[in-house]
Amino acid sequence: MPTLVADAVVIGGGHHGLVAAAVLADAGWDVCVLESADVVGGAIRSAELHPGFTADLFSAFYPLSAASPVLRALELERHGLRWAHAPTVLAHPPRPDGAPAAVLHRDRARTAAGLAEHHPGDGEAWLRLCSQWDAVGEPVLRTLFTAFPPVRGPVQLLRRIGTAEALRLARFLALPAGRMGEELFASEAARLLLAGNAVHGDTPPDATVSGVFGWLLAMLGQQYGFPVPVGGSGELAAALGRRAAAAGADVRTGEHVERIEVRGGRVAAVHTATGLTVRVRRAVIADVAAPALYRDLLAPEVLPRRLHTDLERFVWDTPVVKVNWALAGPIPWRSPGVAGAGTVHVGADGRGLARWSADIETGTLPRSPFLLLGQMTTADPSRSPAGTESAWAYTHLPRGVTDDGSDDDLAGRVDAVLEEFAPGFGDRVLGRTVQGPRDLQAADPNLVAGAVNGGTAQLFQQLVFRPVPGLGRSETVIGGLYLGSASAHPGGGVHGVCGWLAARAALGEHGAFGGLRRRVTSAALELLYRDPPGRT
Repeated sequence: MPTLVADAVVIGGGHHGLVAAAVLADAGWDVCVLESADVVGGAIRSAELHPGFTADLFSAFYPLSAASPVLRALELERHGLRWAHAPTVLAHPPRPDGAPAAVLHRDRARTAAGLAEHHPGDGEAWLRLCSQWDAVGEPVLRTLFTAFPPVRGPVQLLRRIGTAEALRLARFLALPAGRMGEELFASEAARLLLAGNAVHGDTPPDATVSGVFGWLLAMLGQQYGFPVPVGGSGELAAALGRRAAAAGADVRTGEHVERIEVRGGRVAAVHTATGLTVRVRRAVIADVAAPALYRDLLAPEVLPRRLHTDLERFVWDTPVVKVNWALAGPIPWRSPGVAGAGTVHVGADGRGLARWSADIETGTLPRSPFLLLGQMTTADPSRSPAGTESAWAYTHLPRGVTDDGSDDDLAGRVDAVLEEFAPGFGDRVLGRTVQGPRDLQAADPNLVAGAVNGGTAQLFQQLVFRPVPGLGRSETVIGGLYLGSASAHPGGGVHGVCGWLAARAALGEHGAFGGLRRRVTSAALELLYRDPPGRT
């Protein structure tokens, strides 16, 4: 059987894995990336599902990528990546009767002017919110995009706004999305810009800290837009692959890792289904879901019993059903202002969002689902022939109802919602492809049961609780093994930070103070996963 030797092995060629490979290779390490699929990218892939129409199979819009200092530092534009923007960032029509939509523009003055038409004071309120972001956005992102404990971001924030305002900001960021909107704006339209963005994750809009997701995406959309890669999301993955290879990483596809070998408490080798063995000198970065790493790739006896127990409480985010369409023409929206938006939130106003979320959380198939929709040709004309539209929409299923035909039923309800908000939509459909939870997992094993976030984004499984109670870092109880997927802090989204943090941790443990760092980390992890008193 073939055997290789590398300083580091990266398991999984998703975007976090490719970022980790590039960072380690830039530092002079000999890196081998093992990806089970025939192409790299993980959940960043595109395909021609209908002749002449490019569809993004998973993720599609990338405000976090545009904001990420990690991805910006890789200079992917030098490796063939080009970005495109829709005329407007986002629109949220409140009702199917043609009521004016809330519209987010890349120009804050235009956004404010539009909101002022819904209520005179909301334009100024939006500009005040943007000014707040100008002051706190950079340190907030710096805090989110670093390992625990974050130091520089909070210090920078305190220097900018002071302790009193920092306390008020902490309260603000803890608000549910609905309450945050009520405190900021008078009109429902303005509130929908926050509430609709809040449910891009799986946090209920009435849950504590749900508002921060809406605020963050709205402000990123205002500052960076919701860009898309020209030619399809697969072009972003391809650029990441070229960047890693240019740094010297050996990127191998069609290599499914079956087992991580551990000797003396440290990673020793990685074994694949094809019979390939890669001996590891320094580190393994796992760009796989946490349950797959701990349950499938490692022998049970190498992990503490308490870690196994904690992992039983790991919660996936709610399953996704995605419908892709090739359309003969643009979507015939009733509401003005929606046609030029790349992203559309459609199907519910504020109260409707609360009802939809309640259905999801109580195991009820929503009668009228809330949709996150992408008008891809509107954002990037290369996606389909002139005068047509490549579009998709996704919505969520309740957990545990993915194997009874509910995904097909829900896909039909998605079409019905669009026909209600855009009469004549069905007449323009040239091709339609449904991706249910089983299809998503078959295409990418990390999308277990159609979960696309690497685990729930609710507070009980974020920060130091992700993926299980721990250090909020990529280090694991196995020496030289690091979790670098969306199951690790800071979680879902295409930002590359999970892979970057894992790579930086590996480099740090082989730096000047690596010995001390390893001892401190090992002691902390041993304390965390020690069996409680009285258990033998």
